[in-house]
Amino acid sequence: MVLNELGARINGALQALSRASVIDEKAVDALLREVCSALLESDVNVMLVQKMRQNVKKRVNMDELASSTNKRKVVQNAVFEELCGLVDPGVQPWKPQKGKQNVIMFVGLQGSGKTTSCTKLAVHYKRKGMKVGLVCADTFRAGAFDQLKQNASRAHVPFYGDYSETDPVQIAIEGVAQFKKSKFDLIIVDTSGRHKQEAELFAEMEQIAAAVKPNNTIFVMDGTIGQAADSQARAFKESVDIGSIIITKMDGHAKGGGAISAVAATGSPIEFIGTGEHVHDLDKFSARPFISKLLGMGDISGLVETVQDMHIEKNEDMMKNLAKGVFTLKDMRDQLQTIMNMGPLNKIMGMMPGMSPDMMKGFDADESTRRLRSYMCVFDSMTEAELNSDGKVFEEESRLRRVARGAGVRPVEIQALLYQHKQFGQIVKKMGGPKGMLSKMNPNAMQQMAKNPGAINPNMLKQMGGMGGMQKMIQQMGGMGGVQNMMQQMMGGGGGGGAGGMGGLQDMMQQMMGGMGGMGGGMGRGRR
Repeated sequence: MVLNELGARINGALQALSRASVIDEKAVDALLREVCSALLESDVNVMLVQKMRQNVKKRVNMDELASSTNKRKVVQNAVFEELCGLVDPGVQPWKPQKGKQNVIMFVGLQGSGKTTSCTKLAVHYKRKGMKVGLVCADTFRAGAFDQLKQNASRAHVPFYGDYSETDPVQIAIEGVAQFKKSKFDLIIVDTSGRHKQEAELFAEMEQIAAAVKPNNTIFVMDGTIGQAADSQARAFKESVDIGSIIITKMDGHAKGGGAISAVAATGSPIEFIGTGEHVHDLDKFSARPFISKLLGMGDISGLVETVQDMHIEKNEDMMKNLAKGVFTLKDMRDQLQTIMNMGPLNKIMGMMPGMSPDMMKGFDADESTRRLRSYMCVFDSMTEAELNSDGKVFEEESRLRRVARGAGVRPVEIQALLYQHKQFGQIVKKMGGPKGMLSKMNPNAMQQMAKNPGAINPNMLKQMGGMGGMQKMIQQMGGMGGVQNMMQQMMGGGGGGGAGGMGGLQDMMQQMMGGMGGMGGGMGRGRR
């Protein structure tokens, strides 16, 4: 995708600065020249680029920097902060509240992806426990009713529309009223696509907004629109109060720079980014994590939020087994199911620190997902007693053949899966049990870590034996190399190759997600 190319170019410019023997005005100018060139080629408004360059020069005054100052870090931080400023207007997007009746109206150009984005947003908030309904108020485009109805049906989201009614304002009023009567938390209204020159459609949009009184109006911006984004965004802003922006089609050849121009034109924050056609291909946007991810620095906060949405702490049996140092086949199945529920594997992989755009090239997310589904077929073919075991029961060849027939795979594939489970089990055994590191934590500590995986408070760290205890835990797990080797074999035996010297974690993640073909000497994919 072109956005990755933008990140690679900016990242390359920053790395060139790191290799420079002397950091002076000449080096800074060379850096800014490359960064600005990359932004302009991505259709960012030239005035915005010029302003960013001037701001960086103001932040980095070589004459005022002391000789002991790390000039590289000062320059890199200045560029990072200004890149964040391009996509962050300093306004927080409106958020619906569970338990209250919230109405969101979608507006945008024809073909920008509004209808698909409506369904994606509905699924996003449905996963957060909200009761969501969709209303089709698009009577202008043929097929809009059927498209939203089919999308809503596949996503299991309630839908309202009327084939016979031609007045979109009346449909919007009736749909919102019906869902409010049924105590829905969030009602999403899809409207017709319109161009700034279509006065009648703009008037219709204003009428719908006046009738349903939305809490938030979302402007859907096509990531491929280019320099035309500025004028279109201003036209919409003048007609309705745009609260936030969703940028679509960022998975293909979209340069994305026009969307940045739209942020400046409307003064509204980007709330989500559409990265594909599937209902889960909607990434929550936050300026700093987005720029970090763009430059290959990862998005830890996004990863933590994704994990928290899975409510791992509710699996009490697994948490108890982990504390005892026990890891059953059922525990492994539950963990793999959690990974699959987190969304596309390439999306998760992109949140990992150090996963630069270059490292993502050649990664086959579909093949990785097929491998995980094959594993789930194997688990589904086991009895309850077999799932609650440590896997030793499969030393009987008759059991192995029975499960292989049920899952549609070869026995050697199940043997490989059992070997990987054994490796997981050895690590869990070292961490848990009466002598493991987890035994030093109070009974509620495990639950606290599951509920808040993004932070370990000082008291919890003290229970684990301080930083020395953390280091000892890693040693018990066989060091970072032991964890890496286990994860590599879990997802493919290292068939994906190294990560170009980027370090242990990056190498592990690339091989974990990209090396799917190496396990078991060229095994099949399971069910076909």
